[in-house]
Amino acid sequence: MGSTAHHGAEGVGRRDLIKRSAALGMVAAPGMGLLSGCASGGGGDSDEGGDTKGKTSKDNPFGAKKGSKLDVVVFKGGYGDDYAKAWEADFSKKLGISSTHTGTQEITGKLQPRFNAGNPPDIVDDSGAQQIKVDVLYKNGQLLDLSEVLDAPSVDDPAKKVRDTLIPGTLDPGMQEGKIVALNYIYTVWGLWYSGKLFKDKGWEVPKTWDDFLAICKDAKSQGIGGLAHQGKYPYYINVAIMDLIAKKGGLDAMKAIDNLDPKAFVGSDAAQEAIEAIYEVVEKGYLMPGTNGLTHTESQTRWNQYKAVFITSGSWLENEQLKQTPTDFDMKFLPMPLLSGSTLPFEAIRAGSGEPFVIPAKAANRPAAQEFMRRMLSKEWSTLFAKQANSLTILKDGVDPGVRLRPGTQSTVEASKAAGDNTFRYLYTEWYGEMGTAIEAASNELMAKRIQPKEWLKRCQAAVDKQAKDPASKKNHRD
Repeated sequence: MGSTAHHGAEGVGRRDLIKRSAALGMVAAPGMGLLSGCASGGGGDSDEGGDTKGKTSKDNPFGAKKGSKLDVVVFKGGYGDDYAKAWEADFSKKLGISSTHTGTQEITGKLQPRFNAGNPPDIVDDSGAQQIKVDVLYKNGQLLDLSEVLDAPSVDDPAKKVRDTLIPGTLDPGMQEGKIVALNYIYTVWGLWYSGKLFKDKGWEVPKTWDDFLAICKDAKSQGIGGLAHQGKYPYYINVAIMDLIAKKGGLDAMKAIDNLDPKAFVGSDAAQEAIEAIYEVVEKGYLMPGTNGLTHTESQTRWNQYKAVFITSGSWLENEQLKQTPTDFDMKFLPMPLLSGSTLPFEAIRAGSGEPFVIPAKAANRPAAQEFMRRMLSKEWSTLFAKQANSLTILKDGVDPGVRLRPGTQSTVEASKAAGDNTFRYLYTEWYGEMGTAIEAASNELMAKRIQPKEWLKRCQAAVDKQAKDPASKKNHRD
């Protein structure tokens, strides 16, 4: 599906999704061209009046004006942009506000000149490899504080504020200096994936322990099937498995030790040592899908779709990214990382968090409509539209209408999220310390290729932590 992957940090978008704020995307086919100046007319504050301010009411708290136009730009990645077109159609039908829609991967190229000219779109999905960094936009005074939207009444239950209908913690990645200036809309889960059909055909049970996982890999190898595939050219993905094993073995303290740049985050950490030795056993016993170390994300994922491997690591954008390559009876399933013996967290625990930042520019020409559009994004109706069109979940609690038929992979993430309950975790070093994250990925790449051993991996990762800890700026970040 696409050539821009997610191999970034957690919740961010595609290959950056995960990196920027980690949770998704890719594919290209730019949509309509931008209307460079006409929609915004100079971009004054719309709440000061102008021709975009209508009457406020209980159902229209921002005074979005019928007959006005909304300029929408969406990153067209692994989630595509059909969901946004569905939202825009509903917005036009219910409020009489039409939209100029642009779906593109060239966010910086198309939008930086417009921001610089004071003529930005009204609402932007600022994601992907060419994302304009949210912290940069914020420091330049170009983003609207979203507190008015978050404190507005929920579409579904006006007695509740919008912010009270969201999964706890999902607003955090959009915060700058205490203000929420980006809405990370997509709820991503990370872990292992497998084919329900293949499991049924082979008579395999879902593995809950690492030993059971290895047993399936061994059986698969004996039948000429790879045990584990990973997106070798983007070692972010194999770190999903490594870091999940560390967190589940050692608990949240082991995870926070890495984020907090502990001098024993890796060297001296029993959880880190056991996790990397477990992963290396897969390599040493020849359970990797042949050739996977040299493949891109889509190449490895496509071979997995062809039953050339049992398991693959990824986030929940995987199903949508692989729609064209997935056989109709594949029955894609999500699996929490199986447990090492003596693990602190339960099998059901998953890495999860929000990604895909939507922003409203401070100089949006139609601010009332942009704010109302975002409020409706956080309604069950629009959240369900997103789930159906993009095959992923949103940050809205119970955000999919009962009875809606989801694709099997998406449905399995719904079930996994419910089973996990409060047992979710998420690393932040991927967002806080890009250089350190890259160094850890590089070490993992060497390990998967058998060019280094687990002891050297731990040493290199600790060196990356220690180097980062010497940066005075790192003192500003700390997890309790």
